Amino acid sequence: AVVSTQSTGYTSNSRIIEIQMSMSSRAIELLNLPEDQPSFILDVGCGSGLSGEAITEEGHFWVGMDISPSMLEIAVEREVEGDVILSDIGEGVPFRAGTFDGVVSISVLQWLCNADKVSHNPFKRLRKFFTMLYSSMRQGGRAVFQLYPESPKQMELITEQATRCGFTGGVVVDYPNSTKAKKIFLCLFAGVPVLGAQLPRALGTEGEDTVQYSNERQTGKKRKRGEISKKEWIQNKKQRRRVQGKEVTMDSKYTGRKRKPKF
Repeated sequence: AVVSTQSTGYTSNSRIIEIQMSMSSRAIELLNLPEDQPSFILDVGCGSGLSGEAITEEGHFWVGMDISPSMLEIAVEREVEGDVILSDIGEGVPFRAGTFDGVVSISVLQWLCNADKVSHNPFKRLRKFFTMLYSSMRQGGRAVFQLYPESPKQMELITEQATRCGFTGGVVVDYPNSTKAKKIFLCLFAGVPVLGAQLPRALGTEGEDTVQYSNERQTGKKRKRGEISKKEWIQNKKQRRRVQGKEVTMDSKYTGRKRKPKF
């Protein structure tokens, strides 16, 4: 079989290997697996098996799935410890219920938001993936996805679909103030977490970089804003956006006022 030069270049670039191994080790750390026993891990988008090597080094067993035949060929040639499967994650996760103790994925999940074919529907592909993934995990297990969302809207789409399929959890952002070192991890809990529902502490901050959510849906059209007034709520939201470096309109005496209808 002919292996693509792009795949070969990816796995022979020392800088890429270093970054991939670092993110994989961090994802495994966020899984918070028991230290006294090996676990069975699913590597979603395993590629050439670099993240699988990190799993092996931690003393765990793993199975990887990827859509690229050339990347999997490299994994086989490198004689990785785990088994690898050619599979499109948008078509689901073909494993029996309760198979995996944990799930890791590096730089893959955002691709499900793209419609690469006419038949691809991002909503349906995400829903099918998360539904079957939830089923394949043991109750209380964690799934950690390192990803590069194109926008907040894309991240919202991903977390919303995960929530609808039963997952809880949230987002952990390592080094949020660094352009190069910043990494986003989506940490999901399948059912009630055995070791507690608290999200792990992120690196490089004072802990204000974790956003937690649950699968409880909001009822009614209006969301509760606590005891603060509408004006205070708007001002707080605008301040958060300013901190994020986004352009925000100036406050005025009309901020938060209900506009009169025009005829």
